[in-house]
Order: sequence, then C-alpha cells, then structure tokens
Amino acid sequence: MKSNFCSQFFKIIFIVVILLISHNSKAQDKDPNFWSNVQYGGGLGISFGSNYFSGTISPSAVYRFNPRFALGLGLNFTYNTEKNFYESTIVGTSIQSFFNIIPEIQLSAEFEQLYVNRNFDDQTVLIQDESYWYPGLYLGAGFQTGNVTMGVRFDVLYVDNKSIYANPYNPFVRFYF
Repeated sequence: MKSNFCSQFFKIIFIVVILLISHNSKAQDKDPNFWSNVQYGGGLGISFGSNYFSGTISPSAVYRFNPRFALGLGLNFTYNTEKNFYESTIVGTSIQSFFNIIPEIQLSAEFEQLYVNRNFDDQTVLIQDESYWYPGLYLGAGFQTGNVTMGVRFDVLYVDNKSIYANPYNPFVRFYF
C-alpha cells in the first residue's frame, strides 16, 4: 500500500512540475516578466548539543501570482545524529501555498512527503532500524516583514513516533528573495 501511495505521490509531483514548465513556456509568450514573479529561498536549520547534531536545508521556489498569493515547490534534506544512539537521514519534497491577508500576516498550507531512514546504534534499546514515508500537511500563520516570515505551523497529519518533529506545532522562519 505504501508503494502505491509513493508512486501516486511522485506521479502528482511529476504532473505539477510539467504543468509549471508548460505554464512557464506559455507565460513567456504572453508575459516576458514571468521570472520576475519567481522568488527563491527556503530555510536552513541547525541544532546541536552534548553528543547531538541536526542540520536541515530546504530550498524552494515560489511563483507570486499577485501580492497576496504564491504557490511553489520545495526540497528537504535533514541529517540527525546522537552519539552512540541513532542516526537519521530525511529527504523529501513539498508543495507550498502562501496567502497574505494583509501584507504583514501570511497564512500557509504545505504538503510535505518525506522519506525517513533511522538507524539505531544502541543495542540495549528495543527500537529497530526503520525506513518509511511520512506525509505532513501543515497549516500555518506568520508575520512577514520584507523577505522574512516568522510563525508557527501545525501538522494536521501528525503521528507520534513517526513524525520527524516532537509535536505537531513547529515554529518556522522563511526567506524569499
């Protein structure tokens, strides 16, 4: 069943990419300023502590249809390690939409599909190595100033012990240029 879901997900991503590319070629005929409406950015994350490290890079690109609405695609790569306990690698894609109620307040909806691979070093723990797909549907709100948006998002599909986050509420900082 997971394999069927994964293949359907990648078919949808492929179709969206083709539609965006074909829209790009048609849009360039009608609007020579297509690329002036594309913004690039995303997020970076790093945390570390005693014997722990986590790093994330999540580039994305959005097309701003007007000052209030944008739609885009993103990638995600995360690496986590805790000495003598576990190591995980997470890769995935996302579809993002942003809506500004007023210039300073941004609502967001993001669908993210992540492949999670966890390997445990500690043999005394009864947790086995695992690899699985994890979907996330995030609804968020943030404060935007210039190219930066800060806020909180909520994972509607959150599952304890499967999500890469400790709880369904996640703070975020986004940069788009």
